[in-house]
Amino acid sequence: MLPSIFDDVFDNMFEKTNSDIMKTDVKVVGDNYLVDISVPGYAKEDIKLELEKGYLTVTAEKNKEVNSDSEKYIRREISYGKCSRTFYVGDAITEDEIKANYKNGILSITVPKTSKVDNKKVIEIED
Repeated sequence: MLPSIFDDVFDNMFEKTNSDIMKTDVKVVGDNYLVDISVPGYAKEDIKLELEKGYLTVTAEKNKEVNSDSEKYIRREISYGKCSRTFYVGDAITEDEIKANYKNGILSITVPKTSKVDNKKVIEIED
């Protein structure tokens, strides 16, 4: 069974999910879906979007080298590393149709709505 449009594919796999880190809003704007993902503290170059077989994956990765000899922290709460979210957007979408921009810690992605093609076949019942 395929997921519904914009289902978060891996949302319940871990106790603390990526959805706790990358808060996401999805709304309908005209003929498009507008997806806003909160990724504060990341540069545009740290964020990657990939589309494969109808699944859109957003990955943010930030690395910080720590030289323990010269840096002595009293408290450290800023985390570094990699986080990602994967959404089902439909098989009919191509990467050329998806637009994205990043401003003030919010990644905004525009994905066109697709029309559903009815692939049902009617089987006649013989007498």
